[in-house]
Amino acid sequence: MTGGEFVKPEKPATLAAWLAHLEGLHPKGQGGIELGLERVLQVKKALDQRQNCPLVVVGGTNGKGSTCAYLEAIYTFAGYRVGCYTSPHLLAYNERVRVSGAPVDDAALCAAFARVEAARQAAGQVAKPVALTYFEFGTLAAWEVFAACQADVLILEVGLGGRLDAVNAYDADCAVVTGIALDHTDWLGATREAIGFEKAGIYRAHTPAICADPDPPRSLTDHALAIGADLYLLGRDFGYFGQFDDRTQWTFWATGRLGGGEIRRGGLASPGLRGAVQLGNASAVLAALELLKARLPVAMQDIRRGLIEVDLPGRFQVLPGRPAIILDVAHNPQAVAGLAANLGEMGFFGKTIAVVGMLGDKDIAGALAPLAGKVDVWLMAGLDVPRGAPAAVLAGIAENGGLGGRIDRFPSPAAAFSEAAGLAGENDRIVVFGSFHTVAAVLTVLGQRRPVHSPISQKSDG
Repeated sequence: MTGGEFVKPEKPATLAAWLAHLEGLHPKGQGGIELGLERVLQVKKALDQRQNCPLVVVGGTNGKGSTCAYLEAIYTFAGYRVGCYTSPHLLAYNERVRVSGAPVDDAALCAAFARVEAARQAAGQVAKPVALTYFEFGTLAAWEVFAACQADVLILEVGLGGRLDAVNAYDADCAVVTGIALDHTDWLGATREAIGFEKAGIYRAHTPAICADPDPPRSLTDHALAIGADLYLLGRDFGYFGQFDDRTQWTFWATGRLGGGEIRRGGLASPGLRGAVQLGNASAVLAALELLKARLPVAMQDIRRGLIEVDLPGRFQVLPGRPAIILDVAHNPQAVAGLAANLGEMGFFGKTIAVVGMLGDKDIAGALAPLAGKVDVWLMAGLDVPRGAPAAVLAGIAENGGLGGRIDRFPSPAAAFSEAAGLAGENDRIVVFGSFHTVAAVLTVLGQRRPVHSPISQKSDG
C-alpha cells in the first residue's frame, strides 16, 4: 500500500513463496494466534465452499493426531478418497493436507492458495483485504484441495481449542473430542472445565458427538446437552476390554445407543501406535465408524488393517538401529506422562539421554516432571522460533525441579542431538521430545527428508 492506494501484489510462483506470503498477512505472523471465526467465515462465503461429503472434526488436547490417523487409514483401506487436514507439520507443509494418506503436491496447494487469496481480497475492502492468520488461510486452502479432488470423506483436526478455531467454520457430521488436559491456557482458560467448554464447541445439535476422555469435564457434557448434541461417552456408551500390553487382542464394545443393538468387535490386534491411551482413541474411532456406517460402510478387515498399519511419525516413533532413538512431539504434562509410561515398557537400557526443546508458553516444569529420576543426561536445546524457550530457561527449570541426572545446554536441537549421538552406546537410548520443532530438527539431522507420511496402499494383503 503506497500513498493510501492498494497495490495488488504479484501472485507467488512457488509453494515456498506462498508460505512466506501467508506469514505476512496477519499482524501476528505465522507464530501468532488470534481465535475467532469472523475472518474465516467471510472468506469461506466468498469462496462459496459447500459440504458435499461426510465430515469428521477431531479436537482435544492430546490424541487428535492419532485419532485422525486411524480414521484416515481405515477409510482409505475401505476404498474411499479421504481428505485429511492436520497440523502442525514436521518437515514439509504438504504433510498437513493429504488425500488417501499421501501429501498433496505443491501445484495443488498453490492453486488452492491462489483461490483463497482472490477470495480474501474480494471479501475485504479495496484497500484492506481480510487479514487471515496462517492457520485460517491454510484451513480454507485445504478445503479447496479436497473439493477439487472430490473427496468421499473429510477429516479435519482442530488447531487450537475448538469453539473459535478455523476448522469450526465447518459443520461436522460427527465430532470427536479426545483427551482434555491443561495446555494453551493463555487462550483456552486455566482449568479443565474452561478448556472442556472450548473443546465442546465443535459439537452440533442432533449430530453424533463423541468424547474419549475417561473423565470428561462437566462443562463439556453440559454444553452437549444444552445444544441437543447426540453425546457418546467412553466408558458409558462405548469402550474396550483388554490391556494395551496384551499383544494378542482387545475387544471394542458399544451399547445399543449407537444403533442396531449392542456391539462387540473382538480379536482386534493392539494399535500400531504405542501407548495405553491408544485403546481409548481407537475405541472412539470405532464408535465414529459405527455412527457413520449408513453413509460410509467399512469392513472389519479394513478396520483391522487401519489400526495396525497406521502411520504417524513423531508419536513415540522408535527408529530402527542402535542406540535406540525415540521421537515424540509430547509437550504437555499429560502427553509426557504417556511418553514416560511407554519408555518404562521398553525394557532395559544402559543410559537414557533426553534431547529437549520446548516453547516458552508451555508448562515446562509440569511437562518435565513425569521423567524425574528416569533420565541420566538432559540435553536442553534452545528453539529459534517464535515463542521458543532458550536452553538456559529449560536447564534452570530442570535444575529447580530436582529431575536428577546431568544437565547441559545447547543452542539448537541439532547441536544437542549431535552431543547425544556421541554419548550414547549401543545399549543406550536417546529420547527426543518437547515440540514438533525439536523432532523436526532431529529428523533433518538424521537425513530423513522423505515425506513423513507414506501413501496408504489400497491393495489387500491378498
